[in-house]
Amino acid sequence: MQQRYVGNSGLRVSALSLGTMSWSGETDEQDASEILRAFIDGGGKLIDTAASYADGRAEAMIGSLLGDVVARTEVCISTKAGMSTSDGRRTVDTSRNAMLSGLDASLARLGTDYVDIWFAQAWDGNVPLEETLSALEFALRSGRARYAGISNFNGWQSAKAAAVAGFPLVAAQAEYSLVQRKAELELVPAVEDAGLGLMAWAPLGRGVLTGKYRGAIPADSRAAGTDSALYVEPYLGAQPSSVVEAVAMAAKGLGRTPLDVSLSWLLSQHGVATAIIGPRTPVQAKEIMAAQLTRLPPEIARALEDVSLPG
Repeated sequence: MQQRYVGNSGLRVSALSLGTMSWSGETDEQDASEILRAFIDGGGKLIDTAASYADGRAEAMIGSLLGDVVARTEVCISTKAGMSTSDGRRTVDTSRNAMLSGLDASLARLGTDYVDIWFAQAWDGNVPLEETLSALEFALRSGRARYAGISNFNGWQSAKAAAVAGFPLVAAQAEYSLVQRKAELELVPAVEDAGLGLMAWAPLGRGVLTGKYRGAIPADSRAAGTDSALYVEPYLGAQPSSVVEAVAMAAKGLGRTPLDVSLSWLLSQHGVATAIIGPRTPVQAKEIMAAQLTRLPPEIARALEDVSLPG
């Protein structure tokens, strides 16, 4: 798998990164182990997680697999702090105390002395940006993190963070796919100007770009679940469905899979350092890792972009 530099930094990560939002929830430890093995065997390097995923249990699961499945030195790990969920309600707190306490707890669960990239997971309008950035800087100076970044910031927030920080931010995480191209309007130009690499989450449109929802909702899919259906629902309407049909047509003509076409398109976009995939099962992981990930013919790429306008 291709290895790419993250923004203007010297950090290199795999074109695909392994997201772990479903770990310890929809994905048990045995399946997680198989997914991680398939990812590593396919040339993957970066494992992405967050303290908020399953209330920290996703991080703990990663920690339990390090050493057995892969050595810590052979992978990069990114995690995030500043967000938590209680009783179904999301809470954002990127104060210095919350961030640094969260990082120490993450390191303990992961069983490591450092993470390769540490992110502020969300913009917090109640906390001065300088205070949040001071926590990131302290993590870098103390060796707890090798690099720092921001997650789910919009364009002006990202530009301001990069300008205010007295140290280099190297990455920004945001949702980006053929069915969600809002990032192109402001975020992509902002992070490129600041020298940040974009780590795109939900690169398969929360699963719809695989084509599995064409015509019906599979019983074992996220859209069929009572707790996770709302995550997929925004991309089951008429406009996203027209994009999915265009992707399926392009895939058929190229002799490739819809997920391969979708990921290949995304990885050729400006500023994208890596696409964070989130397979819930070993079967899904193997299908993704079998993708060619080669650039699409220009006329195919343009046709897909015409169907999926950024606005």
